[in-house]
Amino acid sequence: MEKTCLPVQEGYERWAPAYDCEPNPVLAVEERHLRPMVPRLHGKRVLDLACGTGRWLEWLMARGAGAGAGVDFSSAMLAAAREKQHLQGRLAQADCCAIPFASGVFDLVVCSFAVGHIEDLRHVAREVARVAAPAADVYVTDLHPRAYQQGWQTGFRDSQGAVEIVTWPRSTREFLAPWISAGFDCSELVECHFGEPERRVLTRGGKGDRFEKYSAIPAVLACHFIRPRRRCEKDRV
Repeated sequence: MEKTCLPVQEGYERWAPAYDCEPNPVLAVEERHLRPMVPRLHGKRVLDLACGTGRWLEWLMARGAGAGAGVDFSSAMLAAAREKQHLQGRLAQADCCAIPFASGVFDLVVCSFAVGHIEDLRHVAREVARVAAPAADVYVTDLHPRAYQQGWQTGFRDSQGAVEIVTWPRSTREFLAPWISAGFDCSELVECHFGEPERRVLTRGGKGDRFEKYSAIPAVLACHFIRPRRRCEKDRV
């Protein structure tokens, strides 16, 4: 069946009403692998960059973050995020290339499934480096390069039909390079495969028969970057 390909902002505006309602094994496998990587959050200042409906910000605040903010350019996604507990007053509409916060204020940044929609990733990485405090943890995820190679796309289906959203697929090296260039160290890189929890999500969505095929390749690439304290101090000299 033919799909409609939409620009990023238009696609997410249309997806927003159903985003939190549909079974999504890709989000499930990302959460299953990324949550254990996140350190204790007590008192930390966190940023959910390209926060969408606030999925990660809600979890980070519930885990004890001292302060938190979410940034996204989609008004419809932010409207859905405002319906979540504890997110009111924490959300800002802005582009990832112009993060509306002062330098060095966040101890932890999550950027989930956004970089594939960003053509100028080097600019975004530099902006994250600017707002990240010394020794900050930064977690970045996207569809795995092998998943892109197999034809996986970010998209959804609604009453108007099937939709794909424009992406810029990258190799693992191309994924890492902008962050390394911006001064981050890659502390951990995880290739996330579907497992039994995702089989159940697929089954709820009527796609359980696709599990064996989907689980044969890594679905998500998750990276933990660190903004080294020594490099931040050098930058200020």
